[in-house]
Amino acid sequence: MNREIKTAVFPGTFDPPTLGHMDVVMRGRKLFDHLIVAIGRNPDKTELFPIAERLEMIRSLLADAANVSVETYDGLTVGLVQKRGAVAIVRGLRNMTDMDYEFQLALTNRAVAQVETVFIMTNEKFGFTSSSLIRQIAALGGDLSNLSGLLPPLVIDKLQEYRRSRKGPFAQVQTA
Repeated sequence: MNREIKTAVFPGTFDPPTLGHMDVVMRGRKLFDHLIVAIGRNPDKTELFPIAERLEMIRSLLADAANVSVETYDGLTVGLVQKRGAVAIVRGLRNMTDMDYEFQLALTNRAVAQVETVFIMTNEKFGFTSSSLIRQIAALGGDLSNLSGLLPPLVIDKLQEYRRSRKGPFAQVQTA
C-alpha cells in the first residue's frame, strides 16, 4: 500500500531562532513525515540577521533532524504550503496572547486557502521567550550569556559576533 507523505510547514522569521522554535520543530517533526521550516519576511519587523544567515543558522541547528528541511520564501505562507503540497501549517503557542492572534490567522488561512493549522504548545520553560524580546535585550546591551536557557549556543555566538562588528549595542536595530 502506497501511503501519501504528510508534509507540514512551520513558518516564521526566526530572527533569531530560539530554543522555543527548536522545541516546536522537534515536536512537529514527530507528527508529520516531513516538516519544512520556512523562513519568511515580516514587513512589520526590522531584521537583525539577514535571511541567508538565519537559513544557515537553522540548517546547522537542525542538521541531524532527518525529516526536516529548511528554506526561505517570499509572499504568503499559504502560497508556500500549496506549492509544497503540505497538509498543514504548524504554529507554536506560548500563551493566550499567541492564541488570540494565531486563532484569527488560522481561521483566515482556512477560509481563503483551505489550509489547516496545527498548534503545538511550546515547553513551559519557553513560554515567555520571543525573538522580539531577544532582539531588544541584545539591542539594549543586555548580558547575552544570560540567554543560554533561551537560545542555542550558536545563536548566542552569532549575537556576540554581530555586537562586536557593530562596536557596541545594536543602536540601529529597531525592536518593533
